[in-house]
Amino acid sequence: MKTPADFYKALAVGAPDPLRALPVNLERMIHFVPPHIDKVRAKVPELAARVDVILGNLEDAIPADAKQAAREGFLEMAGSCNFGTTGLWVRINALNSPWVLDDIDAVMTGAGGRLDVIMVPKVEGPWDIHFLDQLLAQYEARNGFEKPVLLHAILETAQGVKNVEAIAAASPRMHGMSLGPADLAASRGMKTTRVGGGHPGYGVLGDGAGTAAQRAFFQQDLWHYTIARMVDACASCGLKAFYGPFGDFSDPAACEAQFRNAFLQGCAGAWTLHPSQIDIAKQVFSPAVEEVLFAKKILEAMPDGTGAVMIEGKMQDDATWKQARVMVELARMVAERDPRLAGEYGLES
Repeated sequence: MKTPADFYKALAVGAPDPLRALPVNLERMIHFVPPHIDKVRAKVPELAARVDVILGNLEDAIPADAKQAAREGFLEMAGSCNFGTTGLWVRINALNSPWVLDDIDAVMTGAGGRLDVIMVPKVEGPWDIHFLDQLLAQYEARNGFEKPVLLHAILETAQGVKNVEAIAAASPRMHGMSLGPADLAASRGMKTTRVGGGHPGYGVLGDGAGTAAQRAFFQQDLWHYTIARMVDACASCGLKAFYGPFGDFSDPAACEAQFRNAFLQGCAGAWTLHPSQIDIAKQVFSPAVEEVLFAKKILEAMPDGTGAVMIEGKMQDDATWKQARVMVELARMVAERDPRLAGEYGLES
């Protein structure tokens, strides 16, 4: 474990100093792009105007014989597109795969300072982050990076969930974490083949006499526990938590419900694997207009956050003032990218 004095020191001579706080960016959706497919890659400039983060995927869903093409496609995408305020991320292959070193060499050498975040699959403990922390510092020093590339861990093994707090605190290079429900289900031995979302067999029976057929059945969320642990670990270290993939593109209502659960629990965004999910994530992870307007009333009535007031028959104090700040600060970030919502929030610049 590093001493406090060493935690924010660069790990290679000439590497940029680690960040002491995350950049303040709106990241409601991380949109996945398979960069080896030319027709999909051609749509990246259009997508970059619609989403908060573009991610070039080099891992799952990329066939083994297309790994090199995916790397080359990502570098072409990174070099040819003006992303503006949209984040540029890449998901590398797992650290135990035969492709990961080539992935890291390609993106750290070829993407220059344009790369914001590397997403790391199947992170099992802080040792995975420590390895990448040192390695990336060497590339940053050699290539003259002005800012560090951040790391984003995917929780998709039982061991990773067990070590979630240590992973969050492993390095100032940490950006956040995402839930990886499919691989996590396999790692845990869960009996589901779904990629995210609920399961009709997982629930509780309502109280009452009679047979099970006569009693109400309430489906529960398979991922509530894991998301809550991830959110707590991230929030305690100043990181961001994200819901991962929702694999059923034919069920937008269920996708919206799952995203909303994650939003209410504290997640900053979710993955979008299909263009149809972009607007769902944009809607869900932008605070509701009525909530923002009420939060503004709280802040106006309690400018310094002290005391207690009654607003519309509801008591407000320092705790609800803090909740209101969270809502309004997010709304301000959304308003910068969405003129329509800026007007509805009453936050025009």
